[in-house]
Amino acid sequence: MNEELTFLQELSRMEWSPLFISLKISLCATLFSFVFGTAAAWFVFHCRKKVRAVWDVLFTLPLVLPPTVVGFLLLVLLGRNGPIGELLARFDLRIIFTWQAAVAAGAVVAFPLVYRTVRASLEQIDPVVLDAGRTLGLPERTIFFRIMLPMALPGCVAGAVLGFARALGEFGATLMIAGNIPGKTQTIPIAIWSAAESDSMFAAGIWVGIIILTSFAVILPLNFWGGRSHA
Repeated sequence: MNEELTFLQELSRMEWSPLFISLKISLCATLFSFVFGTAAAWFVFHCRKKVRAVWDVLFTLPLVLPPTVVGFLLLVLLGRNGPIGELLARFDLRIIFTWQAAVAAGAVVAFPLVYRTVRASLEQIDPVVLDAGRTLGLPERTIFFRIMLPMALPGCVAGAVLGFARALGEFGATLMIAGNIPGKTQTIPIAIWSAAESDSMFAAGIWVGIIILTSFAVILPLNFWGGRSHA
């Protein structure tokens, strides 16, 4: 009984804003990564083979680079002296150390997963179907939205789900450009790091459990849907 009371007391003392901040940031990051990742997949799909490999490497780099490298590059671009930062400063806008910076970090690290998943789905489409659309005089834009996207829907959904899970777990780049501001930019991974640093192992354990359960709940339906589609 005493242990249960202690557990409830510890829960009541916790600050739950990292959960809502993480969900907001991950959803926004998923939206951006899905739009740009799908566009990049379509672009590479239509590239010549000689340049396709180069673009593929460039679009995949955020997946293999250390998060600190991604964070540094974003800091250079979005910082006060960076090209994007200077442009925003003219309109009295600032991204660094805001939740929008965390969205940028999450979108960049989620982008390769969306791109590669959608591209793989596009490459599985029978070229004969696409050629038939061109024979009927359909423009490439119509072919993409009315033929390619519906046929690649499972891959698009999978890419969005994986991108969301990756953005949810982003830590290094987010910490570098958004910081650890409680109630504003402190996401669940940063809250775990902060709690562990301050020896609050109970809070760290709770956040670890939450992010594991959230990722599991997001990915599990995708596997069931994929199993049914291949049944």
